[in-house]
Amino acid sequence: MVESISMMEAPRIVTEVPGPRSREMLEKQDKYETASRTYTRFFRMAVDRASGSTVMDVDGNIFIDWFAGICVLNLGHNHPVVRAAIERQLDRLVHINEVPTEARVRFMETLLSTLPGSLRNRAKVMFTVTGADACEAAVSLARHVSKGRTIVAFGGAYHGVAGHIVGATANWHYREYAGLSAQDIYHLPYPYTYRFPVRMAEEDVSKAVVDMLRYLIRDPYSGAGKIGGVLVEPVQGEGGYIVPPKDFLPMLREVTEEEGIPLIVDEVQSGVGRTGKIWASEHSSVTPDIMCISKSIGGGIPTSMIAYRPEYDEGLPPGFHLGTYRGNPLALAAGEAILSYLKSSDLLPRVQRDGRKILEMFQEATERNPKLGEVRGLGFMIGVEFAGKDKRPEGEYVERLKHALFQNGLMMHSCGHYGNVMRFMAPLTIEDELVEKGMEVFERESRKLAGK
Repeated sequence: MVESISMMEAPRIVTEVPGPRSREMLEKQDKYETASRTYTRFFRMAVDRASGSTVMDVDGNIFIDWFAGICVLNLGHNHPVVRAAIERQLDRLVHINEVPTEARVRFMETLLSTLPGSLRNRAKVMFTVTGADACEAAVSLARHVSKGRTIVAFGGAYHGVAGHIVGATANWHYREYAGLSAQDIYHLPYPYTYRFPVRMAEEDVSKAVVDMLRYLIRDPYSGAGKIGGVLVEPVQGEGGYIVPPKDFLPMLREVTEEEGIPLIVDEVQSGVGRTGKIWASEHSSVTPDIMCISKSIGGGIPTSMIAYRPEYDEGLPPGFHLGTYRGNPLALAAGEAILSYLKSSDLLPRVQRDGRKILEMFQEATERNPKLGEVRGLGFMIGVEFAGKDKRPEGEYVERLKHALFQNGLMMHSCGHYGNVMRFMAPLTIEDELVEKGMEVFERESRKLAGK
């Protein structure tokens, strides 16, 4: 049973959206802040406060939150366990560089107790600041260990848009002005069975991808060079909430072990309970060599880290990956509380159970929608892809749907190769009543826009 901390009258819309006070604040933001913002283009409001799975704007409108800051608030807004941990730490220390604190040591002990397979209670931890920073550090470590330069990533990947790691993020437009080129990054197709680029049976897709990887590694004329690491999301996030076939990660693990190549698993979005296990790779019983962790681990306070095989620490020079704000005590206090809560509560079984039910609810809500392509997901990481005849992406429809949902009090965001996937990423603590209310809005508005 989930303890209710949300504003249960949601959705409640009492003004036009955005309301007058929100418009005033948005105008001031436009005056002072960069025009490159994205979220204010579709979530047109100014926020007053938030609790659980609900957000209230400054005009008194209350929205159901199926957004969670892009999986940053897996326990929801202002969860009492997280808030108490931050308040306790706030009275003691806000910032210090690297030296041990109780918050730092307790966090590492708790984190290591949750890690998969042989990393559990053995891994080394390197603190970073953002998800991109964690992926950058992971790639640097893999190259240091393997002495190879080329990193294999996958189509649809999102690993951040800063520094060199932007080259591993598959969407080319992020590289127009940001960071470095994609030199030394080689992308293979992700086993996205709905849109796999080669026509074949679904059960053969994983093998096809892994065979391509073997070719890159073993053929000196493949053009890839010496492979330094393989970087993969266990469930793709920005690429479209794509759940790979069950045999993909085990096959990927097998070939990287055979070839002595570090396997980097990016759990930035899929981790911290999002899929019904603390780490998504646990569903496949796969142990990565390096794990990237961020987003919900800080409970809304920016922090990130990598956890990796202890032998990889040998020979690492001081200052291998620097950053002033690595391991912030407030974030680590929050992270220790979050992981302890996931370990001790019945939340994860609930996410697995209710995730299957919510997946079925989306299938029922869209079964007569001619624009539906596919519903897929794992736990509370569910994607609804809209596509027309011959799988033609319905990106414009999704943009209109996102706007309509928001106007009716439901915050839901999109993703996917063509921006045509609506994704359910509500807090894991969302009340059943808010799932049902949100589903009513989703079904009504999606059918209305589809002409059904």
